[in-house]
Amino acid sequence: MDEKDKKALLQIARKSVESAVKGISKDQTQAEPFSPELKGKNGAFVTLRTCGKLRGCIGRMVSDIPLHKLVSEMAVSAVKEDPRFKQIQSSELDDLEIDISVLSPLQKAENPLDFELGIHGIYIKKGSATGCFLPQVAADTGWTKEEFLTHCCSAKAGLSPDAWKKEDVDVYIFTSEIISEKDVGN
Repeated sequence: MDEKDKKALLQIARKSVESAVKGISKDQTQAEPFSPELKGKNGAFVTLRTCGKLRGCIGRMVSDIPLHKLVSEMAVSAVKEDPRFKQIQSSELDDLEIDISVLSPLQKAENPLDFELGIHGIYIKKGSATGCFLPQVAADTGWTKEEFLTHCCSAKAGLSPDAWKKEDVDVYIFTSEIISEKDVGN
């Protein structure tokens, strides 16, 4: 993705976050012409941090809407709907940092250990139970592959820690392009 597209996505996310925090409901993606990359139907996550501390992270693994619209929706959801955090307040906006992870298509792993830490994220699925870790979680935690899978099963998918070893559990891998305000600017 080129710098122009990265900046456009970050601006969409920033405007959507600010509107959500201030209680203004309007679509931040209506009038602008977008490149083919921003019209693509990639999965994406929006991560919000205040002074480096996680304040929200919401996303979708796959999407049936254009990326620019998904980023807007996920930014609003990260403000309002991440159950781990209280809603972001206006006083936090100046210190808020936004990261967007644009996901590659999911690939089913024949062997759950066939991935590279820090390069691949994982998505674990058994029936309606699902959980995922973005690639950067491995770098943040320092976990081994086994720990990465184990924590995803137990903490994210609500499965037994060793569920990733079972035949009826699917493990998918993906990569992500991280677009960060601290790297691109806004």
